[in-house]
Amino acid sequence: MKHMFSGGIHPDGHKDMSRGGAPVPVPAPETVVIPMSQHIGSACKPLVAVGDAVLMGQKIGDGDGRSSPVHATVSGTVTAIEEREVPSGGRALCVIIKNDFKDNAVEMKGVKDYMSLDAKTLSDIVRDAGIVGMGGAAFPTNSKIASTAGKTEDVLINACECEPYITSDDTIMCTATADVIGGARLLAKVLGAKKSIIAVEDNKPEAIEALRAEAGDDELVEIRVLPTRYPQGAKKQLILAVTGHEVAPGARSGALFNVTTTANVFRAVTTGRPLMEKIVTVTGDGANEPKNMLVRIGTSFADVVKAAGGIKDETQKVVAGGPMMGKAVSSLDVPVVKGTNAILCLTKLAEADMEPVCIRCGKCVSVCPMQLQPLYLYRYAKAEDKEMLNEYYLNDCMECGCCSFVCPGKLPLTETFVLAKRLLKGGK
Repeated sequence: MKHMFSGGIHPDGHKDMSRGGAPVPVPAPETVVIPMSQHIGSACKPLVAVGDAVLMGQKIGDGDGRSSPVHATVSGTVTAIEEREVPSGGRALCVIIKNDFKDNAVEMKGVKDYMSLDAKTLSDIVRDAGIVGMGGAAFPTNSKIASTAGKTEDVLINACECEPYITSDDTIMCTATADVIGGARLLAKVLGAKKSIIAVEDNKPEAIEALRAEAGDDELVEIRVLPTRYPQGAKKQLILAVTGHEVAPGARSGALFNVTTTANVFRAVTTGRPLMEKIVTVTGDGANEPKNMLVRIGTSFADVVKAAGGIKDETQKVVAGGPMMGKAVSSLDVPVVKGTNAILCLTKLAEADMEPVCIRCGKCVSVCPMQLQPLYLYRYAKAEDKEMLNEYYLNDCMECGCCSFVCPGKLPLTETFVLAKRLLKGGK
Protein backbone atom coordinates (compact mmCIF):
# COMPACT_ATOMS: atom_id res chain seq x y z
CA MET A 1 0.00 0.00 0.00
CA LYS A 2 1.32 3.45 -0.94
CA HIS A 3 1.08 6.33 1.53
CA MET A 4 1.45 9.95 0.51
CA PHE A 5 2.74 12.75 2.68
CA SER A 6 1.19 16.20 2.47
CA GLY A 7 2.52 18.78 0.05
CA GLY A 8 5.75 18.30 -1.83
CA ILE A 9 6.86 19.30 -5.31
CA HIS A 10 8.35 17.79 -8.47
CA PRO A 11 11.35 19.93 -9.48
CA ASP A 12 13.48 18.96 -12.48
CA GLY A 13 15.91 16.30 -11.25
CA HIS A 14 18.94 17.03 -13.46
CA LYS A 15 20.39 13.74 -12.24
CA ASP A 16 21.48 12.48 -15.64
CA MET A 17 24.16 15.17 -15.68
CA SER A 18 26.36 13.26 -13.21
CA ARG A 19 24.88 9.76 -13.08
CA GLY A 20 26.77 6.71 -14.32
CA GLY A 21 29.98 4.82 -13.66
CA ALA A 22 32.27 4.51 -10.69
CA PRO A 23 33.32 7.62 -8.73
CA VAL A 24 36.59 9.19 -9.88
CA PRO A 25 39.23 9.37 -7.10
CA VAL A 26 40.50 12.86 -6.31
CA PRO A 27 44.29 12.85 -5.79
CA ALA A 28 45.27 13.34 -2.15
CA PRO A 29 45.88 17.08 -1.63
CA GLU A 30 49.02 18.69 -0.26
CA THR A 31 47.08 19.83 2.81
CA VAL A 32 43.87 18.65 4.45
CA VAL A 33 41.73 20.78 6.76
CA ILE A 34 39.83 18.63 9.27
CA PRO A 35 37.09 20.49 11.21
CA MET A 36 36.53 19.40 14.80
CA SER A 37 32.78 19.74 14.38
CA GLN A 38 31.27 17.71 11.54
CA HIS A 39 28.22 16.46 13.39
CA ILE A 40 25.22 17.44 15.50
CA GLY A 41 26.41 17.61 19.10
CA SER A 42 29.45 18.66 21.08
CA ALA A 43 32.48 19.71 19.04
CA CYS A 44 35.61 17.59 19.30
CA LYS A 45 38.76 18.75 21.05
CA PRO A 46 42.05 18.24 19.21
CA LEU A 47 44.06 15.23 20.37
CA VAL A 48 47.18 16.43 18.55
CA ALA A 49 49.42 19.48 18.66
CA VAL A 50 51.20 21.56 16.05
CA GLY A 51 54.32 19.71 14.93
CA ASP A 52 52.94 16.23 15.67
CA ALA A 53 53.35 13.50 13.08
CA VAL A 54 50.08 11.70 12.35
CA LEU A 55 49.08 8.52 10.56
CA MET A 56 46.20 8.07 8.15
CA GLY A 57 43.21 6.86 10.13
CA GLN A 58 44.56 8.21 13.42
CA LYS A 59 41.97 9.78 15.71
CA ILE A 60 42.89 13.48 15.92
CA GLY A 61 39.79 14.85 17.67
CA ASP A 62 37.16 13.59 20.09
CA GLY A 63 34.55 14.96 22.47
CA ASP A 64 32.25 14.12 25.35
CA GLY A 65 28.55 13.38 25.27
CA ARG A 66 26.89 13.26 21.87
CA SER A 67 29.95 13.70 19.72
CA SER A 68 31.71 11.89 16.89
CA PRO A 69 35.51 11.64 16.58
CA VAL A 70 37.42 12.82 13.53
CA HIS A 71 40.43 11.18 11.90
CA ALA A 72 43.43 12.11 9.81
CA THR A 73 42.75 11.35 6.15
CA VAL A 74 46.42 11.51 5.15
CA SER A 75 49.69 10.86 6.95
CA GLY A 76 51.93 13.83 7.60
CA THR A 77 52.52 16.67 10.05
CA VAL A 78 50.11 18.95 11.89
CA THR A 79 51.00 22.47 10.75
CA ALA A 80 48.25 24.46 12.46
CA ILE A 81 45.18 24.24 14.70
CA GLU A 82 42.97 27.23 13.99
CA GLU A 83 39.53 28.38 12.98
CA ARG A 84 38.68 28.06 9.31
CA GLU A 85 35.55 28.62 7.24
CA VAL A 86 33.42 25.50 6.70
CA PRO A 87 30.71 24.70 4.10
CA SER A 88 27.85 25.71 6.40
CA GLY A 89 29.05 29.30 6.16
CA GLY A 90 30.35 29.49 9.71
CA ARG A 91 33.78 28.89 11.16
CA ALA A 92 35.10 25.93 13.14
CA LEU A 93 38.30 24.89 14.84
CA CYS A 94 40.29 22.76 12.39
CA VAL A 95 43.41 20.60 12.42
CA ILE A 96 45.53 21.30 9.34
CA ILE A 97 47.79 18.46 8.18
CA LYS A 98 50.57 18.69 5.58
CA ASN A 99 50.50 15.51 3.52
CA ASP A 100 53.72 13.47 3.28
CA PHE A 101 52.12 11.41 0.47
CA LYS A 102 53.14 8.14 2.13
CA ASP A 103 49.68 7.14 3.41
CA ASN A 104 51.24 5.45 6.43
CA ALA A 105 48.21 4.22 8.34
CA VAL A 106 47.22 2.98 11.76
CA GLU A 107 46.47 -0.72 12.09
CA MET A 108 42.94 -1.51 11.00
CA LYS A 109 41.20 -4.81 11.75
CA GLY A 110 37.69 -5.86 10.93
CA VAL A 111 35.33 -8.26 12.68
CA LYS A 112 34.96 -11.66 11.01
CA ASP A 113 31.82 -12.90 12.74
CA TYR A 114 30.11 -9.50 12.48
CA MET A 115 26.53 -10.81 12.35
CA SER A 116 26.91 -12.00 15.94
CA LEU A 117 27.71 -8.52 17.27
CA ASP A 118 25.52 -7.03 19.98
CA ALA A 119 24.22 -3.47 19.78
CA LYS A 120 26.68 -2.09 22.34
CA THR A 121 29.69 -3.45 20.45
CA LEU A 122 28.36 -2.24 17.11
CA SER A 123 27.69 1.19 18.59
CA ASP A 124 31.25 1.37 19.94
CA ILE A 125 32.75 0.37 16.58
CA VAL A 126 30.65 2.91 14.73
CA ARG A 127 31.57 5.66 17.16
CA ASP A 128 35.29 4.89 16.94
CA ALA A 129 34.96 5.09 13.16
CA GLY A 130 33.42 8.57 13.36
CA ILE A 131 30.33 7.67 11.35
CA VAL A 132 27.47 10.17 11.26
CA GLY A 133 24.31 10.58 9.24
CA MET A 134 25.60 11.29 5.75
CA GLY A 135 22.37 12.43 4.20
CA GLY A 136 22.98 15.90 5.59
CA ALA A 137 21.82 15.72 9.22
CA ALA A 138 25.20 14.43 10.53
CA PHE A 139 23.64 12.94 13.68
CA PRO A 140 26.13 10.55 15.36
CA THR A 141 25.14 7.10 14.12
CA ASN A 142 26.26 5.30 17.28
CA SER A 143 23.68 7.25 19.30
CA LYS A 144 20.91 6.11 16.98
CA ILE A 145 22.04 2.49 17.19
CA ALA A 146 22.16 2.61 21.00
CA SER A 147 18.75 4.27 21.34
CA THR A 148 16.82 2.03 18.91
CA ALA A 149 18.25 -1.44 19.67
CA GLY A 150 15.43 -3.82 20.54
CA LYS A 151 12.82 -1.08 20.06
CA THR A 152 12.06 -1.22 16.36
CA GLU A 153 10.11 -3.61 14.16
CA ASP A 154 11.81 -2.54 10.94
CA VAL A 155 14.96 -0.58 10.12
CA LEU A 156 14.36 2.07 7.46
CA ILE A 157 17.21 2.85 5.06
CA ASN A 158 16.79 6.20 3.31
CA ALA A 159 17.94 5.80 -0.31
CA CYS A 160 15.58 8.40 -1.80
CA GLU A 161 18.13 11.14 -2.52
CA CYS A 162 15.26 13.43 -3.52
CA GLU A 163 17.27 16.67 -3.79
CA PRO A 164 17.79 17.67 -7.45
CA TYR A 165 21.21 17.22 -9.12
CA ILE A 166 22.76 15.00 -6.40
CA THR A 167 23.66 11.39 -7.31
CA SER A 168 26.23 10.40 -4.66
CA ASP A 169 23.85 7.98 -2.91
CA ASP A 170 22.75 6.64 -6.29
CA THR A 171 26.39 6.00 -7.16
CA ILE A 172 27.16 4.12 -3.95
CA MET A 173 24.10 1.92 -4.48
CA CYS A 174 25.26 1.04 -8.00
CA THR A 175 28.98 0.61 -7.32
CA ALA A 176 29.16 -0.57 -3.69
CA THR A 177 25.93 -2.55 -3.60
CA ALA A 178 27.35 -5.33 -1.42
CA ASP A 179 28.29 -2.82 1.28
CA VAL A 180 24.77 -1.33 1.23
CA ILE A 181 23.03 -4.69 1.49
CA GLY A 182 25.57 -5.94 4.02
CA GLY A 183 24.98 -2.89 6.20
CA ALA A 184 21.21 -3.25 5.91
CA ARG A 185 21.40 -6.91 6.98
CA LEU A 186 23.75 -6.08 9.84
CA LEU A 187 21.58 -3.28 11.22
CA ALA A 188 18.42 -5.40 11.07
CA LYS A 189 20.10 -8.31 12.87
CA VAL A 190 21.87 -6.31 15.57
CA LEU A 191 18.94 -3.99 16.30
CA GLY A 192 16.58 -6.94 16.64
CA ALA A 193 14.31 -5.89 13.74
CA LYS A 194 12.41 -8.16 11.37
CA LYS A 195 14.10 -6.59 8.37
CA SER A 196 15.64 -3.49 6.85
CA ILE A 197 13.52 -1.67 4.28
CA ILE A 198 15.62 0.19 1.70
CA ALA A 199 13.35 2.96 0.40
CA VAL A 200 14.46 4.19 -3.03
CA GLU A 201 12.66 6.48 -5.48
CA ASP A 202 11.67 5.17 -8.90
CA ASN A 203 13.97 7.59 -10.77
CA LYS A 204 16.95 5.34 -9.92
CA PRO A 205 16.31 2.21 -12.04
CA GLU A 206 19.95 1.06 -12.13
CA ALA A 207 20.26 1.28 -8.36
CA ILE A 208 16.98 -0.57 -7.86
CA GLU A 209 18.12 -3.39 -10.16
CA ALA A 210 21.50 -3.64 -8.43
CA LEU A 211 19.99 -3.70 -4.95
CA ARG A 212 17.42 -6.36 -5.88
CA ALA A 213 20.08 -8.53 -7.47
CA GLU A 214 22.36 -8.29 -4.43
CA ALA A 215 19.58 -8.78 -1.86
CA GLY A 216 18.04 -11.75 -3.66
CA ASP A 217 15.50 -13.45 -1.41
CA ASP A 218 17.20 -12.40 1.82
CA GLU A 219 14.49 -12.15 4.48
CA LEU A 220 16.41 -9.43 6.33
CA VAL A 221 16.27 -6.94 3.43
CA GLU A 222 13.37 -5.49 1.44
CA ILE A 223 13.71 -3.06 -1.46
CA ARG A 224 10.75 -0.66 -1.41
CA VAL A 225 10.31 1.53 -4.51
CA LEU A 226 8.54 4.86 -4.01
CA PRO A 227 7.24 7.41 -6.53
CA THR A 228 9.64 10.33 -6.98
CA ARG A 229 8.65 13.37 -4.97
CA TYR A 230 10.51 16.09 -3.07
CA PRO A 231 11.16 16.14 -0.05
CA GLN A 232 10.47 12.44 0.38
CA GLY A 233 13.92 11.90 1.91
CA ALA A 234 13.00 13.99 4.97
CA LYS A 235 12.60 11.68 7.94
CA LYS A 236 8.95 12.35 8.83
CA GLN A 237 7.83 12.27 5.21
CA LEU A 238 9.73 9.06 4.48
CA ILE A 239 8.39 7.27 7.54
CA LEU A 240 4.86 8.23 6.54
CA ALA A 241 5.44 7.16 2.92
CA VAL A 242 6.77 3.74 3.93
CA THR A 243 4.78 2.87 7.04
CA GLY A 244 1.70 5.07 6.95
CA HIS A 245 2.48 6.31 10.47
CA GLU A 246 2.95 9.97 11.29
CA VAL A 247 5.78 11.06 13.58
CA ALA A 248 4.42 13.35 16.28
CA PRO A 249 5.98 16.83 16.65
CA GLY A 250 9.12 16.60 18.75
CA ALA A 251 9.23 12.81 18.59
CA ARG A 252 12.33 10.92 17.49
CA SER A 253 12.35 9.23 14.12
CA GLY A 254 13.51 5.80 15.31
CA ALA A 255 15.73 3.43 13.34
CA LEU A 256 16.24 5.48 10.19
CA PHE A 257 19.65 5.48 8.45
CA ASN A 258 20.92 7.07 5.25
CA VAL A 259 22.06 4.57 2.61
CA THR A 260 25.63 5.90 2.49
CA THR A 261 25.78 5.78 6.28
CA THR A 262 24.62 2.16 6.08
CA ALA A 263 27.42 1.25 3.68
CA ASN A 264 29.99 2.95 5.90
CA VAL A 265 28.76 1.07 8.96
CA PHE A 266 29.41 -2.18 7.11
CA ARG A 267 32.86 -1.06 6.00
CA ALA A 268 33.84 0.03 9.51
CA VAL A 269 32.82 -3.32 10.96
CA THR A 270 34.36 -5.52 8.28
CA THR A 271 37.58 -3.58 7.62
CA GLY A 272 38.16 -1.48 10.74
CA ARG A 273 38.55 1.66 8.57
CA PRO A 274 37.24 4.91 10.05
CA LEU A 275 35.32 7.40 7.92
CA MET A 276 38.01 9.12 5.85
CA GLU A 277 36.49 9.58 2.40
CA LYS A 278 33.16 9.95 0.68
CA ILE A 279 31.51 10.34 -2.71
CA VAL A 280 30.77 13.94 -3.72
CA THR A 281 28.72 14.92 -6.78
CA VAL A 282 30.24 17.80 -8.77
CA THR A 283 27.46 19.05 -11.01
CA GLY A 284 25.42 21.93 -12.37
CA ASP A 285 25.54 23.91 -15.60
CA GLY A 286 28.71 25.59 -14.35
CA ALA A 287 30.65 22.33 -14.08
CA ASN A 288 32.73 21.45 -17.14
CA GLU A 289 32.43 17.69 -16.58
CA PRO A 290 29.71 16.78 -14.06
CA LYS A 291 30.58 13.53 -12.29
CA ASN A 292 30.91 11.82 -8.94
CA MET A 293 34.23 12.04 -7.16
CA LEU A 294 35.74 9.93 -4.37
CA VAL A 295 37.14 12.52 -1.98
CA ARG A 296 39.18 12.41 1.21
CA ILE A 297 37.53 14.43 3.97
CA GLY A 298 39.41 17.68 4.46
CA THR A 299 40.10 18.19 0.74
CA SER A 300 39.21 21.70 -0.43
CA PHE A 301 36.30 22.31 -2.78
CA ALA A 302 38.86 23.90 -5.12
CA ASP A 303 40.86 20.66 -5.37
CA VAL A 304 37.71 18.59 -5.93
CA VAL A 305 36.40 20.90 -8.65
CA LYS A 306 39.80 20.98 -10.36
CA ALA A 307 40.01 17.17 -10.39
CA ALA A 308 36.49 17.03 -11.83
CA GLY A 309 37.44 19.13 -14.85
CA GLY A 310 37.02 22.63 -13.44
CA ILE A 311 34.18 25.11 -13.59
CA LYS A 312 33.10 27.55 -16.28
CA ASP A 313 34.09 31.21 -16.15
CA GLU A 314 30.45 32.23 -16.13
CA THR A 315 29.72 30.32 -12.89
CA GLN A 316 27.99 32.73 -10.50
CA LYS A 317 27.35 30.57 -7.45
CA VAL A 318 28.77 27.41 -5.89
CA VAL A 319 26.54 25.55 -3.44
CA ALA A 320 27.48 22.92 -0.87
CA GLY A 321 24.63 20.47 -1.42
CA GLY A 322 21.61 20.76 -3.68
CA PRO A 323 19.59 23.74 -4.93
CA MET A 324 16.78 23.32 -2.40
CA MET A 325 18.58 22.98 0.93
CA GLY A 326 22.23 23.58 0.10
CA LYS A 327 24.32 26.50 1.33
CA ALA A 328 26.16 28.86 -1.02
CA VAL A 329 29.88 29.05 -0.24
CA SER A 330 31.85 32.27 -0.40
CA SER A 331 35.11 30.51 -1.23
CA LEU A 332 36.27 27.24 -2.77
CA ASP A 333 38.84 26.98 0.01
CA VAL A 334 36.29 25.36 2.35
CA PRO A 335 36.92 21.65 3.06
CA VAL A 336 34.78 18.66 2.22
CA VAL A 337 33.26 17.40 5.48
CA LYS A 338 31.34 14.26 6.41
CA GLY A 339 28.03 15.83 5.41
CA THR A 340 29.16 17.15 2.02
CA ASN A 341 27.33 15.24 -0.70
CA ALA A 342 27.54 17.67 -3.62
CA ILE A 343 29.25 20.74 -5.04
CA LEU A 344 26.69 22.44 -7.26
CA CYS A 345 28.00 25.02 -9.76
CA LEU A 346 25.40 27.41 -11.17
CA THR A 347 25.69 29.93 -14.00
CA LYS A 348 22.13 31.23 -13.92
CA LEU A 349 20.63 32.67 -10.77
CA ALA A 350 16.98 33.35 -10.09
CA GLU A 351 16.37 37.07 -10.30
CA ALA A 352 15.38 38.52 -6.95
CA ASP A 353 12.31 40.73 -7.03
CA MET A 354 13.04 44.16 -5.55
CA GLU A 355 9.46 44.37 -4.27
CA PRO A 356 8.29 40.82 -3.48
CA VAL A 357 4.63 40.64 -2.60
CA CYS A 358 2.27 37.99 -1.25
CA ILE A 359 -0.76 37.61 -3.51
CA ARG A 360 -2.42 35.18 -1.05
CA CYS A 361 -2.65 32.42 -3.64
CA GLY A 362 -2.10 29.69 -1.05
CA LYS A 363 0.41 27.75 -3.13
CA CYS A 364 2.95 27.78 -0.29
CA VAL A 365 0.37 26.18 2.02
CA SER A 366 -0.51 23.47 -0.49
CA VAL A 367 3.11 22.32 -0.96
CA CYS A 368 4.34 22.55 2.65
CA PRO A 369 5.19 18.96 3.71
CA MET A 370 4.85 19.94 7.39
CA GLN A 371 1.32 21.37 6.85
CA LEU A 372 2.38 24.81 8.01
CA GLN A 373 1.11 28.16 6.75
CA PRO A 374 4.16 29.91 5.26
CA LEU A 375 2.26 33.06 4.23
CA TYR A 376 1.40 33.81 7.86
CA LEU A 377 4.80 32.75 9.12
CA TYR A 378 6.35 35.22 6.69
CA ARG A 379 4.13 38.02 7.96
CA TYR A 380 4.97 37.33 11.61
CA ALA A 381 8.65 36.90 10.84
CA LYS A 382 8.79 40.32 9.19
CA ALA A 383 7.01 41.78 12.24
CA GLU A 384 9.37 39.88 14.59
CA ASP A 385 6.30 38.58 16.43
CA LYS A 386 7.79 35.75 18.49
CA GLU A 387 4.50 34.78 20.09
CA MET A 388 2.75 34.21 16.77
CA LEU A 389 5.79 32.50 15.24
CA ASN A 390 5.61 29.94 18.03
CA GLU A 391 1.83 29.66 17.70
CA TYR A 392 2.24 28.88 14.00
CA TYR A 393 4.99 26.31 14.71
CA LEU A 394 7.92 28.00 12.98
CA ASN A 395 10.37 25.50 14.49
CA ASP A 396 8.59 22.66 12.69
CA CYS A 397 9.76 24.18 9.38
CA MET A 398 12.52 21.96 7.96
CA GLU A 399 13.70 24.60 5.47
CA CYS A 400 13.05 22.33 2.48
CA GLY A 401 12.44 25.28 0.15
CA CYS A 402 9.14 24.04 -1.33
CA CYS A 403 7.32 27.26 -0.47
CA SER A 404 9.96 29.51 -2.04
CA PHE A 405 10.03 27.26 -5.13
CA VAL A 406 6.34 27.77 -5.93
CA CYS A 407 5.83 31.36 -4.72
CA PRO A 408 4.69 33.51 -7.70
CA GLY A 409 5.32 36.65 -5.62
CA LYS A 410 9.00 35.63 -5.26
CA LEU A 411 8.98 36.05 -1.49
CA PRO A 412 12.22 34.88 0.16
CA LEU A 413 10.22 32.56 2.41
CA THR A 414 12.78 29.95 3.40
CA GLU A 415 15.53 32.52 3.92
CA THR A 416 13.19 34.55 6.13
CA PHE A 417 12.26 31.51 8.21
CA VAL A 418 15.93 30.66 8.82
CA LEU A 419 16.49 34.18 10.17
CA ALA A 420 13.27 34.04 12.22
CA LYS A 421 14.44 30.84 13.94
CA ARG A 422 17.54 32.71 15.07
CA LEU A 423 15.24 35.40 16.44
CA LEU A 424 13.36 32.81 18.51
CA LYS A 425 16.65 31.51 19.87
CA GLY A 426 17.61 35.00 20.97
CA GLY A 427 20.01 35.72 18.12
CA LYS A 428 19.95 38.48 15.57
